[in-house]
Amino acid sequence: MVNALSHVSLVVPNLESASERVRQLFGLSVGPVMVNAQQGVRMVYIELGNARLELMEPQPSNPALMRFLEKHPQGGLHHVSFEVDSVAQVCADLQAQGVSSISAPQALNVHGQPIAFIHPRDFLGALLELEEPHAKPVG
Repeated sequence: MVNALSHVSLVVPNLESASERVRQLFGLSVGPVMVNAQQGVRMVYIELGNARLELMEPQPSNPALMRFLEKHPQGGLHHVSFEVDSVAQVCADLQAQGVSSISAPQALNVHGQPIAFIHPRDFLGALLELEEPHAKPVG
């Protein structure tokens, strides 16, 4: 079902400032800025061995993340992401177990691969993303 921790995602008000802070504090290498127009974010990944830290700066086209920043002006923890073999299958398995708050697995990550989100009320108070990193990119 779950293969690995993919990443931990932080929402930040300014991607460049946050990236520089990570470089200054920990000497980590920050990847290139990417844009996911479908999700309305600018983002970077920071490789951390077996997992990544994702920094996301919301764009006006993402009102949910804009509200997150209104509530948390400095940004903060947004979600945890698990790697799975099949987002659609895991979503079906979770629904069979009574998990009802699953986003439709038709969303795509910045690499064009399937993702879905599980609402915090169904996962220990934390937003959970499922991603299928080995899927052939769509689009």
